[in-house]
Amino acid sequence: MKHTDIQDLLSLSGKVAIITGGASGIGLGTAKKLALAGASVVILDINDALGNLEAEAIRQDGGKAHFCHCDVRSAENCRSAVDETFEMFGRIDILFNNAGIAIRKNALELEPDEWDLALDVSLKGQYLMTKYAVPHMIKSGGGSIINTGSGWSLRGGENAVAYCAMKGGTLNMTRAMAIDFGKYNIRVNTICPGDIDTPMLRSECEQLGGDYDEEYIKSCYKSRPIQRIGTPDDVANAVLFLAGSMSEWISGSYLVVDGGGIAG
Repeated sequence: MKHTDIQDLLSLSGKVAIITGGASGIGLGTAKKLALAGASVVILDINDALGNLEAEAIRQDGGKAHFCHCDVRSAENCRSAVDETFEMFGRIDILFNNAGIAIRKNALELEPDEWDLALDVSLKGQYLMTKYAVPHMIKSGGGSIINTGSGWSLRGGENAVAYCAMKGGTLNMTRAMAIDFGKYNIRVNTICPGDIDTPMLRSECEQLGGDYDEEYIKSCYKSRPIQRIGTPDDVANAVLFLAGSMSEWISGSYLVVDGGGIAG
């Protein structure tokens, strides 16, 4: 196989990708990675200032990027963001349903409105974005949807009842979507990160009363076979694989990116 053939497998040239929660953390790392692979990326977030800043940074680096305000809990916001993307680029090929929130409480401590918030941002947001993006993917002849799950999609975790519920739900919702949309050449998969060095992980540490320092970071990976904390780029590489042609016969599945933690 020629070297150029390998490059073609990695290329997303001519593709259009939507990334929710794209202004920071895993979403931003993935937006940068997909833009580097040639995709036009649309960053969706509720942080307008940061989203516009990061989209401009991608453009300054030679990529194609656009920011659109979107609260994924809102059907109108999701519909509007998808329509704006299609009007601007004429197609939608990749949807990375990444927006989420981590509330570290057990069922006794968690308030009903916190439960609603957690599941609305993650599960409802993934459903809404998929609902409005899929018709455009069908017009384009297919596409790839990647939903952000977690290692806790596969097993429970301490003081994280809503988080575990929404991430477990993401995994089975992914399977249902893969069954429904496979006939349109639309693949749906879940990415399951472990502890990733992001603002969300910092927030979890603070919620649990800790300091986000070297000691805490080491505690995140000390029992993992690969002895380091994950980075947004680690996850972005996996999303790139699931978004592109190398995974064209993978659907309804999940890919764990956690340094081997779930193996233990």
